[in-house]
Amino acid sequence: MTSIKDIAKRAGVSISTVSYALNGSSKVTDETRSRILHIANELNYIPNAAARTLKKKESRILGVFLTDFKGDVYGELLDGMKEICNSQGYDLIVCSGEQSHRMLPERMIDGAVILDHTFSSEELLKHAQRNHKIVVLDRELEHPNINQVLLDNKAGATLATEYLVEQGHKKIYVVTGPDDSFDSIQRMKAVNLVASRADDVEWIDLPGDFKKSGGERAAERIIQEYTEPVAVFCLNDEMAIGLCNRLADTDFIIGEHVHLIGFDNIELSRYMQPRLATIDYSKRKWGALAAEQLIKIISGEAVEHERIYVTLVHGASVGRGPKRSKLHTN
Repeated sequence: MTSIKDIAKRAGVSISTVSYALNGSSKVTDETRSRILHIANELNYIPNAAARTLKKKESRILGVFLTDFKGDVYGELLDGMKEICNSQGYDLIVCSGEQSHRMLPERMIDGAVILDHTFSSEELLKHAQRNHKIVVLDRELEHPNINQVLLDNKAGATLATEYLVEQGHKKIYVVTGPDDSFDSIQRMKAVNLVASRADDVEWIDLPGDFKKSGGERAAERIIQEYTEPVAVFCLNDEMAIGLCNRLADTDFIIGEHVHLIGFDNIELSRYMQPRLATIDYSKRKWGALAAEQLIKIISGEAVEHERIYVTLVHGASVGRGPKRSKLHTN
């Protein structure tokens, strides 16, 4: 791989002269710069980005770390981040997998937005202690170099479950997320609090995975146990859609036999029939705010932790209970 030392040797000048020429410095004449650039092109010289980053102590690149890229939530989140990064002169790279973790300590990026449970909290605190700048979207961590931009999971789950109770439902299934998911854990804390106040309601937790397959498995259990109309809170819309897909092959009617509410208000949920009741928040704003906060931390500005607020979206997928609706099965 060609280095500036090779160019300097061919041009018969010092390494510093080559560096000035390649960086457009006025310390060299136009004739010298033109000759050096011509030689660099002949030698197929490619600038060493890592070396330049070490010298300038910045890369002007931000990293966002995701567990995976599936689901509509990530697309809008990334759009919000990209818009802010580009407007502030930063590029954005999306990372996934444990091998990508080294990008932060090796300073290939200026800071990181974390929505990735493969990072342990201990690992992030260690990076922060070494002056790396971090914004977390999936955990609560206290450190001067870490900012939290968290979704108000508890408020959203409270709105969803209280809505089902207020509609008069007496048997409520809750389809959870993965055991290690911060969002699922926070939402379940709110569910359990509502359940403790509604002791005349039967609450049944079903394990889920935030994927359509989790909703499909939950539907199988509900079909097996069904004796009368029930309500279901899926901790995200993906599982709610999976549940609907499975019930579409049966005589069960959403909004009559099974009253369903989700969480996320992804685009597909808006076109479901009946319209899916769900919890809404701005994914684009969440991403934009995370990028804004990270850039401020990098610039040395003081920031406060932020929270993304949620609202209840009504839909015909939830009707009144406990009116008994007879199910006709073959």
